[in-house]
Amino acid sequence: MTSEDIPEAIRDTPNSDHSTLGKSKRSPKFWQWFALGIVAFVVALGLNYQFGILVVDRTSVNLSASETTDAMQPPPTTNPLPTPSVIPNQVSQLPVNLLGHLPYEEAPESELKNITADGVIRLRRAAAYAFLDMTDAARRSGIILVPISGFRGLEDQEFLFFDIKAQRGQVPSQRAQVSAPPGYSEHHTGYAIDVGDANFPDTDLRETFDQTPAFKWLVDNAAFYSFELSFPKDNPLGVSYEPWHWRYVGDRHSLETFYKARSIDVASPSDLVNGDN
Repeated sequence: MTSEDIPEAIRDTPNSDHSTLGKSKRSPKFWQWFALGIVAFVVALGLNYQFGILVVDRTSVNLSASETTDAMQPPPTTNPLPTPSVIPNQVSQLPVNLLGHLPYEEAPESELKNITADGVIRLRRAAAYAFLDMTDAARRSGIILVPISGFRGLEDQEFLFFDIKAQRGQVPSQRAQVSAPPGYSEHHTGYAIDVGDANFPDTDLRETFDQTPAFKWLVDNAAFYSFELSFPKDNPLGVSYEPWHWRYVGDRHSLETFYKARSIDVASPSDLVNGDN
């Protein structure tokens, strides 16, 4: 009987010489596989460890990116920031009336437009265009309206009030009868204008202007161009009659400028005086 005739199960028994021989031959392979298994385990463990670090690192990167994005966003606020307080304008800083005159804010230079060729007389743009249209219409009716005085700044009014007062030896109340103190003239607004009749120059800035064709034309037509008489006879403020002094009220700002000022409760109508407002 040959070894091939012996059943495999019998050949592998410990008592079999062939089994011993086979075991001695397989032992190196067994340790080799065992060693390879350990190496494989260590390698696998190392890979898992490295992979774990990569995962942790990517997570940390993602968190950092998220934190950076959050840092770029404005922090949530539970209470809104307070609204900055409005800086008071020139008018709000002035007394409600001075020597019978009401306060007015000075028009900015950028809003002014020439209405005479020499550029001496200017009005706010809206008022200037309306006045030029009005003079053209009057001319077609044979009336020549002459602009006498338009916008006046604070410095101009300083000269008209203080310097002229000193030259004429007037006290403030006397000067206020013919000129408003600086800060209190309608001419500051750029909406007010003094008008004369070219054919009757001797009536300029006088009550007799109301006897001229120019004044009569203005009474009938000025409203079509959004101009009104600032100080008519028996006006509620008690300001003396000034038929030459007209003001533009053709837009929201001009209307608010004058009618808010007129709503100021002055001390007494008798305190208000005539003047080149």
